[in-house]
Amino acid sequence: MSAAKGSGQRDGMPSSPGPVSPVFQLPPLALYVHIPWCVRKCPYCDFNSHAAGSELPEEAYIDALLADLEQDLHHVHGRELTSIFFGGGTPSLFSANALGRLLDGVEQRVPFARDIEITLEANPGTFEQAKFAAYRQLGINRLSIGVQSFQEAKLKALGRIHDGGEAIRAADMARKAGFDNFNLDLMHGLPDQSLDDALSDLRTAIAQGPTHLSWYQLTMEPNTVFWSQPPTLPEDDVLWDIQEAGQALLAEHGYAQYEVSAYAREGRRARHNLNYWTFGDFLGIGAGAHAKLSSPDGRIMRSWKTRLPKDYLDPAKHYLAGERVLEADELPFEFLMNVLRLTDGAPVELFTQRTGLPLDVLAAGRAEAEARGLLSTDRERLTATAQGQLFLNDLLQQFLP
Repeated sequence: MSAAKGSGQRDGMPSSPGPVSPVFQLPPLALYVHIPWCVRKCPYCDFNSHAAGSELPEEAYIDALLADLEQDLHHVHGRELTSIFFGGGTPSLFSANALGRLLDGVEQRVPFARDIEITLEANPGTFEQAKFAAYRQLGINRLSIGVQSFQEAKLKALGRIHDGGEAIRAADMARKAGFDNFNLDLMHGLPDQSLDDALSDLRTAIAQGPTHLSWYQLTMEPNTVFWSQPPTLPEDDVLWDIQEAGQALLAEHGYAQYEVSAYAREGRRARHNLNYWTFGDFLGIGAGAHAKLSSPDGRIMRSWKTRLPKDYLDPAKHYLAGERVLEADELPFEFLMNVLRLTDGAPVELFTQRTGLPLDVLAAGRAEAEARGLLSTDRERLTATAQGQLFLNDLLQQFLP
């Protein structure tokens, strides 16, 4: 594979954002691995996913992932990996042997933290218990199972390939395979969904005993089938009722909300996602993977990889599709766009630690957001109010460059 296009300093690349505060710290480092194949593309999905053929190019793709990582090692700066997340697509389409070879290859190149969290996304229709047990033996210690709904009509409307019974068995298989930490991914605001429908799904999910629930509203995204052929969705007042009643039900059963759509048992927040939301660093390998990376000199860069699997696997093409250093005036928005999704926000000192900028660059936007009741007046933390959580886009507008 040829050298990555755009690596190093390029003509026209923005310069360093300026003097770096002595308080600036290299953040924790995570790894995101994108596996882009699914059995079938869902009509609501805008992720970089592609219908799998009769045979997956597992070996070639693992080779490419390791070569891709090799070219990104200069961004590690001596750090260890605190978490790894296999996303997609449907990573559970890959065999345990393939994922084991990848994990071995990654650890040979970047050391793992002793308590590293390794998450694998899986769909209920793509696994069996023996496969899950093999994943667990590799050191994968967290699953995220894409249930979306337990109701047949709703699953059919969403284009899912599993049924409600398979979703329930998936959670049971996960426990039997040795996973004591798993997430169920659930949607609400589905086509023709009533309040009772939504709460029934939540109750069924809670009954499976997950340590974490991702519960979020279906949205119509461009470049999806649902965007061009939109289904009939619940009215706004029904959506509001679902949100309020669902949050109360989750709290009643010990699932504390810590992010816009994330609910967890005590001590079971998703560490990989928390790193993302607190403006930590993450390497991204795989077709279409994105990364956010900091340098000791204070530069912060976003990069993205070649999107189409056939191009990513083509030795004549580059892994890296593009990269961009963030300018200093972009950093307040970039930082707050993430941390304000967290219900308890972040301590004020984290802003300077992650961006190298003094806190006073937020002063004007902070004052306006507080005056509008969107940002807490707590001097020690940057936290959206309950109103700010509901109108997060309006809150973030105060910090646009």
